[in-house]
Amino acid sequence: MLLGIDLGTSSVKAVVMTDDGSVKEVASAGYPIDSSQPGWAETDPAAWWLATRKAVTSLDAMHLRAVEAVGLSGQMHGVVLTDAGGRALRPAVLWADGRTTVEVHRYRRLDPELLSRLANPPATGMAGPTLLWLKAHESSVYDRARWALQPKDWVRMQLTGEASSEPTDASGTLLYDSVDDAWCGDVLRELQIRADLLPEPVASEQAAGQLTAKAGGELGLKPGIPVAAGAADVAASLVGLGVLAPGPVVLVIGTGGQVTTVRDVLVPDATMRTNVFRTIEKGRWYSMAAILNAGLALDWVRSLFAVEWDELYESIKHVPPGAGGVTFIPYLVGERAPGFDAGGGASWTGITLRHGKQHLFKAALERVAFALREAMEALEATGVSTADVLLAGGGAANPDWRQLLADVLGKRLLTVDPPAVAARGAALLAGVVAGIYRTAQETAALAPRSTLAAEPGPQADAYSNLYLIRPRFPHQDSPV
Repeated sequence: MLLGIDLGTSSVKAVVMTDDGSVKEVASAGYPIDSSQPGWAETDPAAWWLATRKAVTSLDAMHLRAVEAVGLSGQMHGVVLTDAGGRALRPAVLWADGRTTVEVHRYRRLDPELLSRLANPPATGMAGPTLLWLKAHESSVYDRARWALQPKDWVRMQLTGEASSEPTDASGTLLYDSVDDAWCGDVLRELQIRADLLPEPVASEQAAGQLTAKAGGELGLKPGIPVAAGAADVAASLVGLGVLAPGPVVLVIGTGGQVTTVRDVLVPDATMRTNVFRTIEKGRWYSMAAILNAGLALDWVRSLFAVEWDELYESIKHVPPGAGGVTFIPYLVGERAPGFDAGGGASWTGITLRHGKQHLFKAALERVAFALREAMEALEATGVSTADVLLAGGGAANPDWRQLLADVLGKRLLTVDPPAVAARGAALLAGVVAGIYRTAQETAALAPRSTLAAEPGPQADAYSNLYLIRPRFPHQDSPV
């Protein structure tokens, strides 16, 4: 048995998987995102650990005793400042945090050649700008810190007692040289960020330590088993889907939404509308157009009206394309693709007396789908072909929502439905560490086959026309 743990934005998932790649059990537990000030997004790491314990210990005890190795995946870009023992000195700052507008502009003033080595447009919520903010505004905490860890790396330190990083997460910090595949010393010196805060990267499919007796006792696992370095959630999802080489285009919808494809060469986006990060394999990268307001925005709408997901999706069948003229602006947090900006806001416009809540629901779903199409077009502009799209993530399970996505995107959607795909990818990396698989590439043969989920239907033309005349919101045209 292998255990994969995926630390998401609002919940942690744990899967137990057999050596043939079959997921036997999935468990999850949630935690809040705190926003003590407008635009802030934080979580107490102690809540992550409590949820991890809850999720893992709810799995079958017999399965847990048979676990041979553990792998990690998790949300990208965040920062956890800790002491030498891994105790968090303040709440973790998350990817959805928008406080670092000033620090992002400082990044943009870097020499263009140096900035190009980071391969990504500066944006709020990424670790580099966050560290600059913490240094400026919470200098006593910054000075006391021994480590600045990514979220899943903090969880791994609770498992092993050792601090380490790994390339897939490191490449999303704006502190990593994507050309040299190492921390970017020149950027650290130019911005005067402490290099000693950043632990040495360990390859994703290598052991980053062993499970301590304390952690094993709390989780019901055998102490001493290896813990793989693991991968960032998107990179781990690619492993879980068996997408380890160029070709397929993957759309994952969760709290955010990502359109991703693997590349054999480093291809930074000259327009700075998309990202490029390391895969688990040295010499390979994935290009990604990401929106932050996907499931995040839809869940906010659902919670605002106190309805279940089924009622939100029911509006797709009962309200025609265009939502009766109602338009939703979904930018609860600053956006990434196709325009990087920390501003925005969420609202409905065009509401009249004849409209009901189903019109508002449909408008929200349509606008998120349009945002995903904008992201896909930004990725296509870098030379990617997207005839078919492989659909994954819990945020795309509803068949009516899938049909709406197919109509708006104008693409056939194929689905591969291994549960908790990022956690499955983490478990596969644990299998490499345990010696069950020789390499991560070998695990691609264990991926389930894809099936047709949806294809453009009778409403596709209507959505294509609506997309062409959709409102353009000011932050999308903001200069990068």
